[in-house]
Amino acid sequence: MRDRIGAPGTGLSRREFLAATSGLGTAALAGCQAPTNQASAKAARPSTTANGGDSSLPTTSPPEVVNVDEQGGKVTLKTQPAVHEAHPLDSMGGPVKLPRVWAFQADDRDPSVPGPIIRTTEGEEMEVTLDNTDGKRPHTVHFHGARKAWKDDGVPTTTGITVSPGEKHTYTIPANVPGTHLYHCHFQTHRHIDMGMYGIFRVDPKGYEPADKEYFMTVKEWDSRLNRMMAGEDVSYSPRNRTPDVFTVNGKVAPRTLHPEDGSPLVVEHGDSVRVHFVNGGYMSHPLHIHNHRFQRVEKDGGTVPEAARHEMDVTNVAPAERHTVEFTADADPGIYLMHCHKVEHVMNGNFYPGGMLTGVVYKEAMNTDIFDQLMQYAGYEQ
Repeated sequence: MRDRIGAPGTGLSRREFLAATSGLGTAALAGCQAPTNQASAKAARPSTTANGGDSSLPTTSPPEVVNVDEQGGKVTLKTQPAVHEAHPLDSMGGPVKLPRVWAFQADDRDPSVPGPIIRTTEGEEMEVTLDNTDGKRPHTVHFHGARKAWKDDGVPTTTGITVSPGEKHTYTIPANVPGTHLYHCHFQTHRHIDMGMYGIFRVDPKGYEPADKEYFMTVKEWDSRLNRMMAGEDVSYSPRNRTPDVFTVNGKVAPRTLHPEDGSPLVVEHGDSVRVHFVNGGYMSHPLHIHNHRFQRVEKDGGTVPEAARHEMDVTNVAPAERHTVEFTADADPGIYLMHCHKVEHVMNGNFYPGGMLTGVVYKEAMNTDIFDQLMQYAGYEQ
């Protein structure tokens, strides 16, 4: 259970959230209660294998921030076949489900898609152990945004290092390029990323000054035929005719993206300085737009944008594997404002609009309103 409300980062505490929503049906959250068909439960659930039998697989959890500095500079990554419920309810075009993903899990935490947000500090060095002892297929891990030794690049065809089932391998990753980066499996990359093997790698610069609110947001498009094929369904898929039909923010589609615990709303208070790290984990460009707030892009791919080159904007087009960090002040009329891809067909669940790659900037001051209560019903809280 996460101790903060909202997207991974620094949202409200659960106590603050409950106080802000007092008087609404969402007050049922005092016991962290949720609908019986909600997706954030950690228990294993049955699914059908390719040979028609049943196997119990876990359901993915939201991504967590893993501060590697606090772990002595070490982290272990495993991979776990799992079920990924992008939105488990029938509201707003749901349910939306990927019946098979390959999720990263850090140490003893839950498996997640996207994978855990691995965070360290400039000048440190990480030991990242890929533990594939219980795996069924080869994997590697490649880190963008770090100048490292050749053998630690994570590309099997050029390093000769593949982590086969039953093996472990430790990569040494220097934190020598500050900024927001990406990591992913580089074995059969076109398939393994599309099965969920990607995540954020964050290197805080020395003397880093956090904003009042800081959030991490990974967007990705999916062709669910691959995930259904890997779950044993009678469908065919080829990366040459990839046709995405699921569009996610931190692994969820709207309205689940607005779920304060399972989703990724940008929870703010009036006057906050807000920093958002956008990462594109997919293969298509996504022009990301925030309603009613003008922001500046301050970092791109680990490079600081010079102040003379910054300007106010409300759309930033994030290409595959790009990372854009934007900053704004939460100075709008306190309310609920959308954040979404502006390829409007990406803001859909099937033929239903709105859905897909959409979440929101939610002011704490607006949480005690009927419209927020209605959004929570769509997202899956009991009323």
